[in-house]
Amino acid sequence: MKKIIVLLLPAFIFISCKKTLPADLLVMNANVYTVNANFDKAEAFVVKDGKIVEVGTSSALSEKYKVTETYDFAGKTILPGFIDAHAHFYGLGLNQRVVNLVGAQSHDEMISRVVDFNEGKQLEFIEGRGWNQNLWDVKEFPNKTKLDELFPDTPVALTRIDGHAYLVNQKALDLAGITTETKMEGGYAEVKEGKLTGILIDTAMDLVDAIKPKVTKDVSAEALKTAQEICFSYGLTTVNDAGLDREIIELIDSLQTTGELDMRIYAMVSNTPENLDYYLPRGVIKTKKLNVRSVKVYGDGALGSRGAALKEPYHDHAGHYGVFVTSVDEIKNLAKRIGESLYQMNTHAIGDSTNLVVLEAYKDAIGTASNRRWKIEHAQIVDVADFDYFSNGIIPSVQPTHATSDMYWAEDRLGSERMKGAYAYKTLLDKAGIVALGTDFPVEQVSPFYTFYAAVARKDLEQFPEGGFQNEEALSREETLKGMTIWAAYSNFEDHEKGSIELGKFADFIVLDKDIMTVEETEIPNINVEATFMDGKMVFKK
Repeated sequence: MKKIIVLLLPAFIFISCKKTLPADLLVMNANVYTVNANFDKAEAFVVKDGKIVEVGTSSALSEKYKVTETYDFAGKTILPGFIDAHAHFYGLGLNQRVVNLVGAQSHDEMISRVVDFNEGKQLEFIEGRGWNQNLWDVKEFPNKTKLDELFPDTPVALTRIDGHAYLVNQKALDLAGITTETKMEGGYAEVKEGKLTGILIDTAMDLVDAIKPKVTKDVSAEALKTAQEICFSYGLTTVNDAGLDREIIELIDSLQTTGELDMRIYAMVSNTPENLDYYLPRGVIKTKKLNVRSVKVYGDGALGSRGAALKEPYHDHAGHYGVFVTSVDEIKNLAKRIGESLYQMNTHAIGDSTNLVVLEAYKDAIGTASNRRWKIEHAQIVDVADFDYFSNGIIPSVQPTHATSDMYWAEDRLGSERMKGAYAYKTLLDKAGIVALGTDFPVEQVSPFYTFYAAVARKDLEQFPEGGFQNEEALSREETLKGMTIWAAYSNFEDHEKGSIELGKFADFIVLDKDIMTVEETEIPNINVEATFMDGKMVFKK
């Protein structure tokens, strides 16, 4: 009799569970890339209380669960929500309030956009972002002459595409107290023929920032919500914001608490004495939607503005090595201080000199500690001799569209020899074991599909160059998807709760109109997000 009871018990449990397990959502008949450890595919999963409770087949799950809502996706491709490992979420929102200079093909077009934006307005301070002299016939920095003529009494500050240079007019220079004699560490005001040109590089920009009208809390809140709308439309469900002050971090937390902001944010604390004194002693701050456990440090400037710090002079600017935005000694001191806390150090490093300094500082501070997950943000130009540092648990956080944006002129800056270690994403992956992928928006476009295409094809949107730019450094589609999901989650200490469609993880997922893993390569940039879900609830529908 005892044997019969034992044998019947499993059957009894199965029958009693049939269509009786309650759940909130069944996703069925889909082409699901789970991005689990085996990169398995599935066709269905069930969500309860915002988390995935089972992954499997449509027939089995529909038999087993009694759900409130069912989505039959009829073969549509579903992925875990994208994670942008390096972006400027708050900056994206603020940028919607300034002149859009992205793609301006000449100095005249840039000026024309500023004039059109200002027409009929009584602006106290005119701002714009996105100019890039490398797109112009004359690939030299612009000067302030035209701005002085058009706006003699209104300060103007126009940010270069990379965020590391301003073009400002004389009014802005006067209000900021900048003269030809002004000196600052980690940046400079360009002077030609004894006169200021209006170009400010890196820390020189801070002097103008200090005179800008203060952004109100209401404007900041609206900027965050605007950025969220944009990001949800592209399938982003987590964004790493690379550099935020306490005031904005607390505003984000407040908006998330009241339900006004759903985006999950990995907040890198901006490296200021006030921020570090506040956050480091308090330790990690973690909620369901906010994670504060890292410090963003600027090592150097950008390659396009010749601010990246190089070991040898620029190929196209004799005697110029770029600049360390944060001094070498301060980078070492910061690494030691952060290393004694629970925080992660994430350092912007473009030039080969900066990458080496930061990598050595990391090694001195944390050695080969396996779970500190410190990141090099960009890791753009690395001396071939220095790649092995990434084998010591250091994570390269890279942005594939930087390669396809810079490829037209990068060799002019670096020369052919240094290009061997530039934008070397496959080499970085081989050394580090993972790469975290992002966009650096609004420096680049928000679209993660541009990121995916640049990583696998190494081409621009016009499919140039044939064969791909340094195509030996391309990533596979599987590697790229991991870099935009589970590896990015790992780099944030969040791989236990997101980055894949698995039991116990947040039900953050997206529905695409094409299969990103099999579609023709040229179609990748044209893929659209049909729906974005957070916690199993639809937050965007095309």
